[in-house]
Amino acid sequence: MKLNVSLTVIFLFLGSLLFVSSIIILVDLVTSCPLKCLCHPNSRTVDCRNQGLAKVPSHLPAETQILLLSNNGIQKLSQKTFRGTQTLKILDLSNNSISGLLPETFRELEHLQILNLTNNFIEYVDNKMFSSLPHLRALDLSSNNISRLPRTLGNKTENITLLSLKYNHLQEVDRLLLESLPNLKMILFKGNFWQCNCQVFGLKLWLETFLYNGGISDEIICSIPENRKGKDLLKIPYELYGTCFPTASQGHQVYWHHNSKHKGSAKHTHPSENGGNNTQINCERKSKPQLVNLRHSVVTVAITGVVCGIICLMMLAAAVYGCAYAVITAKYHQENSYPGKEKGSHEEKEPFENSLA
Repeated sequence: MKLNVSLTVIFLFLGSLLFVSSIIILVDLVTSCPLKCLCHPNSRTVDCRNQGLAKVPSHLPAETQILLLSNNGIQKLSQKTFRGTQTLKILDLSNNSISGLLPETFRELEHLQILNLTNNFIEYVDNKMFSSLPHLRALDLSSNNISRLPRTLGNKTENITLLSLKYNHLQEVDRLLLESLPNLKMILFKGNFWQCNCQVFGLKLWLETFLYNGGISDEIICSIPENRKGKDLLKIPYELYGTCFPTASQGHQVYWHHNSKHKGSAKHTHPSENGGNNTQINCERKSKPQLVNLRHSVVTVAITGVVCGIICLMMLAAAVYGCAYAVITAKYHQENSYPGKEKGSHEEKEPFENSLA
């Protein structure tokens, strides 16, 4: 009887222990992996794609490195959205409804390497938006409503190697922005409304040098003016672009943006970028003189060398001819002024004169 009671107590104890353990495991699973998401511990991936989410899930598992949030209904990202996700390396926010990004949205993601923001409704990119991402390698801003970009993407974005700007509303890109990305290997421009006038001259020069140095890019097809619509920017001779007139306040260091449509896009400009100076928005610093097309320059140098060589040969031939002519002339005068020759001529004239007498 006592044995049965002891066994019953033991079984009851073990049952309660298993029940408590199950509850602990269940709670751990619930708190570690967000609702409607799949977590893969081996790859440290949290997959929340196609779940109709309205916001980024909170309380992600520790050590998460890949967060997939594409094809949802996320509209806003706050400064606290990615708090506690310092280990994140890949973030996919494509195909959502994000309309704006705050300057410190990605402040916690210092180890992020790939950021995909494709197919959202982003209209403006702040010049400090990516400053907290020193390890960022790839940035995809394709298929948004971006009408203009700042002169820098941030103070610590020099490691970006891939930048996609396809299918936005860009009319130009400041050359200073491109020069602030020294490790850039690929940049995509397709599907924008490029204005191929004097404003885009700096982009043309930069792109030619970028491609010559082994960079990869797609075509920049002009949208305006009408006489250049549908043409490739790189195939339009640089002489046709003309020179932008400098403003009175900036002198010869800037170009004047006289396109009214572009001025209208300045409404998305963030105050921290221009410091209240509207002139700075519509002006681009004049680029340093550079060779527009290196291949054309090589051909020009070769032709110039051939012409100079021909001229030198002609000058040499003229010099030889002049020397020879001088020698022959000198020899002729020397022979005509010889003394014996003059005396003999006098003696020869006497018989002729005597015979006439």
